[in-house]
Amino acid sequence: MTFGQFLLVAVLAVPALGAVAAAAVPGDRAGRLVGTAAAALTLLATLPLVGGDHGWFGYGPRPAVQPWHQLDVSWVPGLDLRFHLGVDGISWPLVVLTALLTLLCCGYTLWRVPAGGGSGRALVALLLVVEVGILGTFLALDLVLFFLFFEVVLLPMYAIIAGWGGDDRRRAARKFALYTLFGSVLLLVGVYVVVAAAGTADLVTLTGGTGLSRGAQLAAFTLLALAFAVKSPLWPLHSWLPDAHTQAPTVGSVILAGVLLKMGTYGLIRVAVGVAPEGARWAAPVLGVLAVAAIGVGGLVCLAQTELKRLIAYSSVGHMGFVLLGVATLTATGLQAALIGNIAHGVITGLLFFLAGAIKDRTRTGSLAELSGLRETAPRLAGLLGFAAVASLGLPGLAGFWGEAFAVVAALRRGGGLWTTLAVLAALGGALTAAYFLRLLRRVTHGRPSPAVASLAPGLAGAELTAWAPLVLLALAVGLAPALVLSYSSGPVGALVGVVTR
Repeated sequence: MTFGQFLLVAVLAVPALGAVAAAAVPGDRAGRLVGTAAAALTLLATLPLVGGDHGWFGYGPRPAVQPWHQLDVSWVPGLDLRFHLGVDGISWPLVVLTALLTLLCCGYTLWRVPAGGGSGRALVALLLVVEVGILGTFLALDLVLFFLFFEVVLLPMYAIIAGWGGDDRRRAARKFALYTLFGSVLLLVGVYVVVAAAGTADLVTLTGGTGLSRGAQLAAFTLLALAFAVKSPLWPLHSWLPDAHTQAPTVGSVILAGVLLKMGTYGLIRVAVGVAPEGARWAAPVLGVLAVAAIGVGGLVCLAQTELKRLIAYSSVGHMGFVLLGVATLTATGLQAALIGNIAHGVITGLLFFLAGAIKDRTRTGSLAELSGLRETAPRLAGLLGFAAVASLGLPGLAGFWGEAFAVVAALRRGGGLWTTLAVLAALGGALTAAYFLRLLRRVTHGRPSPAVASLAPGLAGAELTAWAPLVLLALAVGLAPALVLSYSSGPVGALVGVVTR
């Protein structure tokens, strides 16, 4: 076993063992410490995965997927299923983001455990199980293995929402589970169509539509795209998201928005577009229209929101619309915009939910009408909220700018009346994003302090600063140096576009 293969196994084994240890260790705080240590070791294991034998220099056109490191062993010989893991420039940034956000959330529980029916160590154990599922989804290079890891996330995330969420948490958790199960059924049928038609589940072999007729690709893309649209979520299959975010505990919202949603958009790029390129070309105009509808509807709904976490949740619908628009163009610029948009959204929205949770914990309310004057009593918290809001609305120099701006550029470069119109409408949707975030800041940070805000202390806890500082720094770093993400993904994206558009 090479060092890279060892790391691939460790990235999945360490959080899995950490979850067992956190749940088994006597003492609640001891369990949280063990879980946090496992999350830290997982993050350390993800960092050396970069590069390898197939770095982004000299990336060849065949095959379209060239992992830096991969592990391919027989899993179920009778069914010809293989335990095939790999990492490349498309998946590695998401792997690191997942490990980082999980570590920050586990560390956050050392300071504050949300109210609910469960212990803190049980919450940390569930967060680590969710991490295993998300990391496995990003690393899987076998369709059946991809599906299994995709499903691992469902039950622990349901338990996190139902066990530590708000007053209406059980209804929100059931809605999350039902929608996700619907997507899972579609994903399973799509995987079956591909494997039955091609005779293999290997994503390296399947990328480019190898072994699939045009009819099989159209059917597979329709099923897979719908399944990933539920998970992302993309309009109009998004209605589970606001309830789940509003009721979930802070750490649950951070994981849900930061990386769990990215399983859908990653699957759309890696699996749906990669395996069924003819289906992607056929459906591209429809995807573009749905993307722009999501941007517009998300912005208008946000303008009408009166609850803090619900507004941030609906903003994700618009941001995922820009990601889908980039994917729909089927160009290198568009796919790069989608990938960096994924990372930026994970960083910025994770920070926004941390801040929203801190505000609700302090004031016992999320109503915008009851949160005025925050900068007068808690200027540090108000300043961080302002930073996260302007980063999310796409201010140049911060991470949110690149994905949304270049999704619009990609649509313009695609040319033609439809794509030009979609680009203009998406740009107008970006203006709506600025409008609702500026409205949020005016309602929450300006004006005279409301009774709920008037008694707040100005300081921030050390645990809060520790959890939030890496996200602030990443939002700045990716905004000022987008090559931190784009340089790794340029080669594999170019290869993918080469086989998709040939």
